[in-house]
Amino acid sequence: MIVFKTLEVTEIDSLLTMMKEFYSIDNYPFDLNVTEKLLLEFINNSNLGKAWLIVSNDKIVGYVILTFIFSFEYQGRIAFLDELYLIEEVRGKGIGSQTLLFIKAVSQKFSLKLIYLELEQHNKKAEKLYLSNGFEKHNRKLLKYKI
Repeated sequence: MIVFKTLEVTEIDSLLTMMKEFYSIDNYPFDLNVTEKLLLEFINNSNLGKAWLIVSNDKIVGYVILTFIFSFEYQGRIAFLDELYLIEEVRGKGIGSQTLLFIKAVSQKFSLKLIYLELEQHNKKAEKLYLSNGFEKHNRKLLKYKI
């Protein structure tokens, strides 16, 4: 059975371990101290979003993070599915799809109008997961400006 447990301050260490593993897949920079501070800020300000640990048979097997944004174009609050990570041993077992069903359900609770996400071009398994769960390719390009 899969349970989605709201992330609490006492569980940050579990999340940090998985985040480090997730970031290493694509060689993203990861600073433990900075990320811990960001998680504390995130948990303590519900306007920023929500994070959950994914638990299967009493074992933490992943996490998912939604961050909130306000959009005039979409007429209200939208979200960015900032991170969805599952440990290697549970991938391909339907937990990703269950997680997306959970995210869709809580999105109604938060009155979200849209969920954005990004994925690496090479991650065809993730793309297949998202497309098979109702996400669509967006016809716009995502650009960034780093400050």
